[in-house]
Amino acid sequence: QVQLVESGGGLVQAGDSLRLSCAASGRDFNPYRIGWFRQAPGKEREFVAAVNWGDGYPKYRESVKGRFTVSRDNSKNTVYLQMNNLKPEDTAVYYCAARLISNSDYDSWGQGTQVTVSS
Repeated sequence: QVQLVESGGGLVQAGDSLRLSCAASGRDFNPYRIGWFRQAPGKEREFVAAVNWGDGYPKYRESVKGRFTVSRDNSKNTVYLQMNNLKPEDTAVYYCAARLISNSDYDSWGQGTQVTVSS
């Protein structure tokens, strides 16, 4: 059973940085992609970034390119989302999720961590 636990959220000011962590357990994640999603109040959940566990290949939504970096540390079974130059519009609950690369849907989710960016 896949387990994902996020941490690292908090309250920061615009322009600050945060690093979110997603600790993964319960599986060999080499054939998996780990994604970061976020959901702001009153809005639908949206994709933020993802990384292939095996080769580290990243993907980003356009609005975070150049500010966010997704990476993984295989030795720690952890995926990171480094967020720089944060903006108030980045305020949301951030979730990590996992899916087999061969699948289209993410089917394992963490509980989320709140990120609040004040202006």
